[in-house]
Amino acid sequence: MDRAVTISQVAALAGVSTGTASKALNGRGALRPETRLRVQQAAEQLGFVANAAARSLQTGRTYTVGMITTDSIGRFSIPLLIGAEDALGAGQMSIFLCDARDDPIREQYYLRTLLSRKVDGIIVTGRRTDARAPIGVGLPVPVVYAFISSTDPQDCSVVPDEADGARRAIRHLLAVGRRRIAHVTGPEHHHSASVRARAAEEALAGEGFRPAVPTLYGEWSEAWGRQAAGILLNTGADVDAVFCGSDQIARGLAEALSKAGKQIPRDVALVGFDNWDVMVEGCQPALTSIDMDLEGIGRSAAEMLLAAINGTPAHGRHARPGRLIPRSSTAV
Repeated sequence: MDRAVTISQVAALAGVSTGTASKALNGRGALRPETRLRVQQAAEQLGFVANAAARSLQTGRTYTVGMITTDSIGRFSIPLLIGAEDALGAGQMSIFLCDARDDPIREQYYLRTLLSRKVDGIIVTGRRTDARAPIGVGLPVPVVYAFISSTDPQDCSVVPDEADGARRAIRHLLAVGRRRIAHVTGPEHHHSASVRARAAEEALAGEGFRPAVPTLYGEWSEAWGRQAAGILLNTGADVDAVFCGSDQIARGLAEALSKAGKQIPRDVALVGFDNWDVMVEGCQPALTSIDMDLEGIGRSAAEMLLAAINGTPAHGRHARPGRLIPRSSTAV
């Protein structure tokens, strides 16, 4: 059996000391770019694989990060995880994903487990953007909240700018010539619903308009979208566009309006929120939607966690703007 290539062999081929080779492969030290490149090429040529245990002993780090989520179905946590892995992968760091299932006892169990594994940091996420109590106090590793936020202003939280998304939706509808715009969204007590509704109304007011009807609050479901369409039709309001608080609501609304003889977007233009591929592509016609850039939030959270691990934490709440993805439901 062939013996594993050692760091000493890499150093000898590159013509440097073992210490220099180690620094070059671990991304440490103030080395010249050509030296670092020469070592990396030597390691690749020899097929050198770094020993994780040895690297941990050298640096005092495990090169692992924990992610604790309450989003059991992965609708939000999986894109966040992909973004975080993009940022952490460059440093050869791994992620332990733990699903707490909205259970505080399970969450604390996973927190203790991750700390016992000596993770370098923790990302906390979930399926709602509401602020939550910190996962722990005086923890030995940095924590970053992603998508959700912490109620402690000293904690680092990376969240979507939902108000900005709502404003983008209204501006888009106004830009394609719509003037009688309604808003249909989720439960009134839900943080996302209230933030998006308030921003939509303010955006309309800023351009000299009022909502065609008072905001319709309901559930985050296609069934509520179908029901809301019936309410809009029964009021007799001359609505020419609807901004929906979620893609699920928009899809249900589109189905019911079409059955009632309304053509989308000729009679009523529709904008959703989330840019959930299953919904926007399944909607007839394809749905214009606000994308919160969940992968970007995951990347930013991981980058801020790395900075905190390296001694430069970014305290406070950091809101990331989304983008509007235009499709046939608002085509002119």
